[in-house]
Amino acid sequence: MPALLLLLLFFVLPVVSLLLRSFTEPQLGVQNYAELIAGGSYLRVLGNTFLVAAVVTAVTVAVGFPVAWLLALLPRGWSALLFGVLLLSMWTNLLARTYAWMILLQRTGLINRTLMQLGLIDTPLALVNNLVGVTVGMSYIMLPFLVMPLHTTLRNIDPSILRAAAICGATRWQAFARVLLPLALPGIASGALMVFVMSLGYFVTPALLGGTSHMMLAELIAQLVQSLLDWGLAGAAAVVLMTVTLGLYALQLRLVDGAGSRGGR
Repeated sequence: MPALLLLLLFFVLPVVSLLLRSFTEPQLGVQNYAELIAGGSYLRVLGNTFLVAAVVTAVTVAVGFPVAWLLALLPRGWSALLFGVLLLSMWTNLLARTYAWMILLQRTGLINRTLMQLGLIDTPLALVNNLVGVTVGMSYIMLPFLVMPLHTTLRNIDPSILRAAAICGATRWQAFARVLLPLALPGIASGALMVFVMSLGYFVTPALLGGTSHMMLAELIAQLVQSLLDWGLAGAAAVVLMTVTLGLYALQLRLVDGAGSRGGR
């Protein structure tokens, strides 16, 4: 009962209040939703939100799959050590990690200085206040959330299946594409969907590394509330974001349940 009261007081009631404000401020109706749909700038922010989430998810999967596979292949001691190093990033303050990437990616940062000293570039690259900076920062933060479910899936795959594929004449690429990848697909789908859903509502990292040109929906909501005091439009934007997030979360639960039922059979 205390837990239910806590959820009701600090989650359900504020969400319902925001939902009501989206229909009642500044006047009763759906004008806030109409403005979100009709306004080109708001649609651009919404599209940018999905673009950033999709790019971050793709990069996280591309980097996270080899990491998870390496953790699954290593002896248990080394695997536990590297897994602990990976989890260590989750225990570090989010703001500190984001500022660290700002220092590394800026025009006078370590990455640009190293590339210039190696003679690979003549002028510093623009790595912050754009999509590149947001992608790098968010992919680093999201990596553990993909590796954890994917590592569990890969750990349960019998290595003898890959050896059997090699005995049958499959090349390494064929064994990966036709054997390993289909078996790992439930873990990839689960982790990727988790990363995508979490990326939709991210605020701190895109605000610091992306700038105004790559504003996401969470930043827009904060700006509408803090600067413009437009609670009605902010409520409508929050409801849209929450609806999309809950829909994707329901899809994730369906995929997980489907994979579990297939595994049971």
